[in-house]
Amino acid sequence: MLKRAAPVPIVFVMSSFEPGGTESQMIELIRRLDRSRWSVHVASMRRGGSWFDRVRQAAPCETFAIDSFRRAATLGRWRDFARWCQDTQVAVVHAVDFPSNIFGLSAAAFARIPVRVGARRDINPGRTLAQLAAQRAAYTCAHVVIANAQAAADRLRVEGVPLRKIAIVPNGLDASRFRARFLAPPLRRVITVANLRPEKGHDVLLDAARLVLARFPDARFELVGDGPERGRLVARADALGIASAVSFLGHTDDVAAQLAKADISALPSRTEAFPNAVLEAMASGLPVVASAVGGLGELVDDRRTGLLTPPGDAPALAERLCALMADGALGIHLGRAARAAVEARFSFDRMTAGVERVYLSELTRRGLAPESAAQLAAS
Repeated sequence: MLKRAAPVPIVFVMSSFEPGGTESQMIELIRRLDRSRWSVHVASMRRGGSWFDRVRQAAPCETFAIDSFRRAATLGRWRDFARWCQDTQVAVVHAVDFPSNIFGLSAAAFARIPVRVGARRDINPGRTLAQLAAQRAAYTCAHVVIANAQAAADRLRVEGVPLRKIAIVPNGLDASRFRARFLAPPLRRVITVANLRPEKGHDVLLDAARLVLARFPDARFELVGDGPERGRLVARADALGIASAVSFLGHTDDVAAQLAKADISALPSRTEAFPNAVLEAMASGLPVVASAVGGLGELVDDRRTGLLTPPGDAPALAERLCALMADGALGIHLGRAARAAVEARFSFDRMTAGVERVYLSELTRRGLAPESAAQLAAS
């Protein structure tokens, strides 16, 4: 089979254009792929979304609107997408999350797209056995599944995905967007950046905040993000008697500005793969206190670039926050080491190159890689 001439048509299948970690990572990847090598398209499973314009500015978008997998009309959209891939002569389909794995990989297999790439960017945030079974079935249609952390790759193995089909490409970050915070004792302002969902553990943070405030009454806690748990969390802060020390700031597109005003970052998640929030806090030079779950142990080196704590353990979280408030020098040291680690190990350039190697390796297997990319695929 003759090798394709560059650029190679590729389509990203996205289920949402609402703010989120997966969305931000994929938008950056879409923006940064070399247009001399790739002809990039986006297929959307929903119309609109506050980040839709960002995506549309980076690549042309086609919408195959789906309200539910249980509706008969979904089969029509599935066929439309498969036909569109064939008409566009797509060589690579990259599904980026749970819904798009199910929709995009199966349709791409039906359309006989040469390279089909799935994604795993979480561990298991409350999915049902039926949902996990559906995703596992979708993974059989993929030639490779990209995990953003070893913990996510391990979960794929548990679910039966063969090792040969798993690739690990960690998240990236543009560290230049985050000005390293010049920390000076006392460290009192704690920030958490995460959507307000149960798995993020904001309730644990509020319980810990009550304990911290008993020792450091001038401490303040800022929650950046929005979501379905907001009402319950506001009520919990009030019931704990700490409402005056807790600010719910909602969603912001300028996380860097909020981090630049903080002293400590906390992420008490119950489950995580490789959270952008911690990468961004580390890039801002903040000491991080995070749960020892999923990929956080790969990102935070305990007592060197941050502090890890058992998930769901409010007293332990409070103890580590108090340790940083009592010893400002420790916080400053951890923050500087965190910034250096991000600069050395994580960047969007590294992430983009890693994903491109996956594409090119699979294209090479099928005799479709551009001649100019052969060495990169093998590197």
